[in-house]
Amino acid sequence: MSRFRLIVLALLAPLALGACGTTPRTLVLADTAQGDTVASFPIFVATTRAPAEKPSYFTGERAATLSFARLDMTVPRAHKPGELELPAVGAKADPSLHFAVNKVTPLERDPITAQVRAELAKRKPVDRDVLVFVHGYNTNFADASYRFAQIVHDAGFKGVAVLFTWPSRGELLQYPYDRESAFYSRDFLEAALRGISRDLGASRIDVLAHSMGTLVTLEALRQAKIRGDGSFGGKLRNVMLAAPDIDLDVFKTQIDEIKRDVTVFVSADDRALAFSRRFAGDKTRLGAISAKDTEIVADLEKRGAHIIDLSEISTSDQLNHGKFAASPKVVQLIGRRLQADKGIAVAGPGFGDRLGDITGGVVGALGSTVELVVTAPSAIAGR
Repeated sequence: MSRFRLIVLALLAPLALGACGTTPRTLVLADTAQGDTVASFPIFVATTRAPAEKPSYFTGERAATLSFARLDMTVPRAHKPGELELPAVGAKADPSLHFAVNKVTPLERDPITAQVRAELAKRKPVDRDVLVFVHGYNTNFADASYRFAQIVHDAGFKGVAVLFTWPSRGELLQYPYDRESAFYSRDFLEAALRGISRDLGASRIDVLAHSMGTLVTLEALRQAKIRGDGSFGGKLRNVMLAAPDIDLDVFKTQIDEIKRDVTVFVSADDRALAFSRRFAGDKTRLGAISAKDTEIVADLEKRGAHIIDLSEISTSDQLNHGKFAASPKVVQLIGRRLQADKGIAVAGPGFGDRLGDITGGVVGALGSTVELVVTAPSAIAGR
């Protein structure tokens, strides 16, 4: 074994308990009986992954062009918010117990454009939004699809869901390959956002990116700004970055060029980002700061980054890297953020509720509340 692999294995030792098995998860089709599920909805896919035969459908290798697909997803009757109930790898899903997929339909550009337009047209004008999810490192196609389905349901999102999935190989030791794949995919994400804004009839576009997916997202937004239309025809609204695996110095240059507000979910106990920091030259990762880093937070706020510190929140995620989706309150409040600019009154904790009241701990030296930060981040600019 090479010295490089030995060093990487040593760095990965703290993550071993949280690592998935070596067998990759796939999308296993399941028949759904009446009463099995509490929700069903389509997820539309744009991907730079190379196509494959079922049940993989798309690999971790790079394609020269975008491919498209539609997934018909179901949410099990037994689902609990914040949980992602899945069968054992290789086992068939029970739709009453697990997130499942009824059908996977590969599509060309024109058919998927027509289908998304039709889905948007079914909705009330206030709900004609597109939510684009960009997953992170060490994530294969199936894992990204299931996680996004859980987020869409738990957030109560009423618009149309679009998964942008890039060529992560879904393996812990493939961090360098995944990072290069993130850069490879930035032009394609920009093109996908351009197409959504121009061709689909969407009123607004929201982007939620996780981990290394935030690198793909910020690079695409930076390019779009340089090209002269960083707002995608005025339709880009929320940009939310969860556990961003980005060098803090690099992020500052990106947001200075993008010149728009972004919401950033961070956690000082993120074990995956602790590994990333050692792998990437011992430089601070944006997603690993906390409200205790007062000078850093104040500087980022001035640049338009609104920080939500999740350090005190406990979830079932052993790596503390997916708190934004694994915490029921946080994913539900993301849903409120998606509705906030529509003039809709939403039920839930008031502006006076502290994050500590929700999670059982005291979080955020800035004194802001999750409700305030998530639904109206501009209200805390400069705090």
